[in-house]
Amino acid sequence: MASPRITLTVPGPDGDREVGLSSPDRVLWPDAGITKRELAEYFVAVAEPFLAANGDRPVSLERFPDGIEGESFFSKNPPKGAPDYVEAVTVTYNSGRTHPQLVLTEIASAVWAAQMNTIVFHPWASLADDTDRPVELRIDLDPQPGTGFAEAVAAAHGLREVLHDAGLEPWIKTSGNRGLHVFCPIEPTHEFLDVRHAVIAAARELERRMPDRVTTNWWKEERGERIFVDFNQANRDRTMAGAYSPRALPAATVSTPVTWDELDGVDPRAFTVRTVPQRLADVGDPWRGILDTRGRIDVLLQWWERDLSAGLGELPFPPEFPKMPGEPPRVQPSRARKPDVN
Repeated sequence: MASPRITLTVPGPDGDREVGLSSPDRVLWPDAGITKRELAEYFVAVAEPFLAANGDRPVSLERFPDGIEGESFFSKNPPKGAPDYVEAVTVTYNSGRTHPQLVLTEIASAVWAAQMNTIVFHPWASLADDTDRPVELRIDLDPQPGTGFAEAVAAAHGLREVLHDAGLEPWIKTSGNRGLHVFCPIEPTHEFLDVRHAVIAAARELERRMPDRVTTNWWKEERGERIFVDFNQANRDRTMAGAYSPRALPAATVSTPVTWDELDGVDPRAFTVRTVPQRLADVGDPWRGILDTRGRIDVLLQWWERDLSAGLGELPFPPEFPKMPGEPPRVQPSRARKPDVN
């Protein structure tokens, strides 16, 4: 028998809101025993840093109607019946199509999303008042088979030096899984393709400095036992789990900001829906004030032009993107047609 619907009182900028929660005892994470109600209460507990990282920007909701062991799907535009405090902004996708996309402006919106069985929040790198120009340069350090979190940590320290050399201030968080996400707040002066090129320039520079540890190879068969610097996460409408977003993994881990000083001793498995609120109470938000340190990507774009002159061109785009200027063939090397030598 389903548990009765309850109402949560959620603080907000315009006073308390009453947000209904159906089936509050439904277990979303079976191994951890975490319910929908616990998830909703988690968002209330982390409201300020969660909104600072994910609010006032387009966001996609990854929803799991039957918990993390069931099927999932993405919601981008507000569904019918969404409350009036769930806002939207019109965005342009890579196809040129425009569509309204969800925007969170108060924590009641996240609680409503939890009612809709949302577990992972995927925010854009741009804000709602200018969706075409990112305010963050984002780099995903993705461990490949044979590597793990420790190798990602080593790559992150190297990337920090690269970004400092480019005049940027990097901030870091766990992905909630095995990798790390490095964010640099930037002035919204360039559109997504320019920012992608800046990320590629930083990734190539890191690869030059750590050739045995990191790779920019898009094709998995060429990566080896190295950390993949995923430059394609910088594209328009390509997102990663936001800071303080839960992940759909058995332990209910959370993508959690950390300081550079604590990075070497971090265990990403320790940051969960149940532990992160106490961590915030104990140490505060390591990303507090992140957008106050915005830099510019001019140096990285100079590196991009330098690499172009040296023969290093565009890199592959994700398969769902239209063919882009200067892009190499989207065929993995082992399947590419070999030239006829006869």
